[in-house]
Amino acid sequence: MRVQSLTLAVACAALLAPTTLPAARPRILAQPVAWREGDVSASALLARVRGCTQVSRGRYRSDEDRPADIPVCATRGAVFWKADMDIDCDGRPGPRCNRRSDPLFSSLTAYQQSDGRYLSAERLPYIVVPAVSPIWNHRDHGVRGGAVAAVVYRDRVQYAVVGDVGPHDVIGEASYATAKALGITPDPRGGGTASGVTYIVFKDSQVKPIEDHTAAVATGQRLARQFVNGG
Repeated sequence: MRVQSLTLAVACAALLAPTTLPAARPRILAQPVAWREGDVSASALLARVRGCTQVSRGRYRSDEDRPADIPVCATRGAVFWKADMDIDCDGRPGPRCNRRSDPLFSSLTAYQQSDGRYLSAERLPYIVVPAVSPIWNHRDHGVRGGAVAAVVYRDRVQYAVVGDVGPHDVIGEASYATAKALGITPDPRGGGTASGVTYIVFKDSQVKPIEDHTAAVATGQRLARQFVNGG
């Protein structure tokens, strides 16, 4: 069961620090293709997250009615969690994400594009992090809007950005575009998957502008190579 994401009442500019990559003209891929987005395999990434050094003070639920049994874990270069995937269809409305298709639809996302518009869940691969709470403060681990994530499902890897903030006690949610590229049914009403998704967020990474998926892939490929090599 999907739960509605929260929107932060702060300006995106205050949260997004300058990227380490040269500024590039944003290019949003209409149909991201996960299995063509890099030379680091899903199995190599999963091998690096077999164990768990827990950094969250407590554990999260996958859905409101599920037990709290999901920890946030960390390595030197990343934080990660293993959960389900609920579908976030929030942000700019489109043919697939709107008030008719999604009863929990919100036209807002926690972060905004460089032109001030909210993100498009249909077009931009992004993930949702839980709101800051006593369970875990993602900011303490270098995770902010535009941080780069590798989302792994079965044999596919999708690079995405942190693009929205959700409830403080639930984890495991990503945009329509992320799910579609991973081969997960993206329907916000009945789509998603109940398990088997690994979210790896690289610490202190950031793409700016946040909507530049090409930059997210390039950054993700570089950081994934470092990650599987022990970085």
